[in-house]
Amino acid sequence: MKLNETTAAQNTVFSGRIITVCDDEVVLENGKRTRREVVYHHGGVCVVPFDGENTYLVRQFRYPYKEVVRESPAGKLEPGEDPLECGKRELEEELGAVAGRYTDLGRFYPSPGYTSEVIHLYLAEELSFTQQNLDEDEFLEVEKLPLRRAAEQILSGELVDGKTQAAILKAAALRGLLGEGRR
Repeated sequence: MKLNETTAAQNTVFSGRIITVCDDEVVLENGKRTRREVVYHHGGVCVVPFDGENTYLVRQFRYPYKEVVRESPAGKLEPGEDPLECGKRELEEELGAVAGRYTDLGRFYPSPGYTSEVIHLYLAEELSFTQQNLDEDEFLEVEKLPLRRAAEQILSGELVDGKTQAAILKAAALRGLLGEGRR
């Protein structure tokens, strides 16, 4: 098996500032045709700021869920933008911090069944704090908590944002903070 699908036709249903939605006709490897609804997105970045003990989350209202969500600093990539540069920008904008060292934690596919979005994950260390520089339509609060506690909140279901879960668990594992886990 090749495990491949080829695009036979693409119909753009919606094109906005952040996403493009298409209804694609694809050819399966057995020659049959089917449809794929796809949300195309330029991708994003998620940064785990870590001062040696604590991480910093931002709390912001997320309209699709109609609730305040706690997340690591994050943002969307502009077309062609370097993910690390985006992460540095978002860390300074949302947290008011600059990091002396970044560690690449890999990529995260938030929902591969219908979106092309890829989120790049980073650990930011050697923090120095400057001043927040939020976008005019951005309203958030900063929360500081031990990285180990953030990992525990993920495991208990208190911290529900997917990109934050992946990034914090990777950062905690890298820094040896996950312990033995639950049995």
